[in-house]
Amino acid sequence: MLDVRRLHLLRELHRRGTIAAVAEALSFTASAVSQQLSVLEREAGVALLERSGRRVVLTPAGRGLVAHADAVLERLEQAVAELAVARDGLGGPLRIGTFPSGGPEIVPATLALLARRHPALEPMVQEIDSARVSDGLRAGELDVALVHDYDFVPAAPDTTIDQVPLLEEPMYLATGGTPRTAVPGADGTLAELLGPWAASPWITARDGTTGHAMAVRACQAAGFEPRIRHRVNDFRTVLGLAAIGQGAGFVPEMAARRAPEGVVLTRLPLFRRSRVAFRAGGGAHPAVAAFVAAARTAVNSPDDEPPAGAAARS
Repeated sequence: MLDVRRLHLLRELHRRGTIAAVAEALSFTASAVSQQLSVLEREAGVALLERSGRRVVLTPAGRGLVAHADAVLERLEQAVAELAVARDGLGGPLRIGTFPSGGPEIVPATLALLARRHPALEPMVQEIDSARVSDGLRAGELDVALVHDYDFVPAAPDTTIDQVPLLEEPMYLATGGTPRTAVPGADGTLAELLGPWAASPWITARDGTTGHAMAVRACQAAGFEPRIRHRVNDFRTVLGLAAIGQGAGFVPEMAARRAPEGVVLTRLPLFRRSRVAFRAGGGAHPAVAAFVAAARTAVNSPDDEPPAGAAARS
């Protein structure tokens, strides 16, 4: 009989790439992970791992077993959800991950609704980059998380995680001073809306983030490489820098609604999509379902007026 916990280790090795990374993520020692994987190989009766330089890679049999592990662990999540439904009341810890801009805009309203509807729940929020959410959910560090992706930077497929749509919002170009004149006959393409700012300094998120990749790729699609002066992840800082003429940057509609005086906002044909993510098979868990319902109510409550200072573009 194959041990489920060892299957989980094999799956994590497949996702993370090294035994050291698996050990760190799951609070084991590397030797303990190696020992458990060796036991799994004996249980399976075939080689599941092979050395490739300093790395350990999965054999074809190992990769096939990971696919079965995904299905087994998903069914276990479904079983946990059914048991939770059978219990009376909804309470206990709910570990929530959020991307930084989701913190001030989505999380407080969501938690306020949860507190009224399910006062015995104990939400525990931690800020986390969207790229790390899958690891956190699989490792059991998170139960549910807010994630997002952008045009030009779609989310990578992940069979271990289920997601439900939460919000799609347009992106805005944030600049300071008087709007520059668009190309005559502009029809709202990226080249026409971003082109006048091609020679300006730019404000992007830090290297290695989806926000940074989106900004660079959007500028490249408009026909130029951005000259990046500032790298900040907080949209409030992006807006503040734009307001004093320190460069042009991208902000989503939620952040644009809090734009200070002096910022010119131009709506772009770009979108950010936010979702709620959880372990595959866990969507029926009452705590997860309660969070999803509260988050959807929260994002549908804000005023639908366009951001102040938005510049009209056809």
